[in-house]
Amino acid sequence: MTPLLADVPSPGPFELRLGGGGQFGTAAWAGVVGDVAQLTELRNDVRDALTLGGFPSDDRPFRPHLTVSYHSDGAVRRALAGYDGEPWPVTSFALMSSAEGRYEHLASWPL
Repeated sequence: MTPLLADVPSPGPFELRLGGGGQFGTAAWAGVVGDVAQLTELRNDVRDALTLGGFPSDDRPFRPHLTVSYHSDGAVRRALAGYDGEPWPVTSFALMSSAEGRYEHLASWPL
């Protein structure tokens, strides 16, 4: 898989921040705002590379977010609704493995 992602074109470094929030089902989430166009470009290029490599993808729309909780909580949703976080630089992207709540860093690539 690493060679598939090594050739993903870089949109260049960009900035994101958390802002606002909402709920999918019972999951509370914080929105991702900032240079979302560059994030979307990177996401699309990664998805295209994986599709060409034979990895299936779904047709769900891309909604950048950070899942905060999988339990419905009105206080969390209200706090997220007005949240406006500090920006952070995005200078690379990474391939991670997730199993039973554990994450393992497999590889990363600079932007």
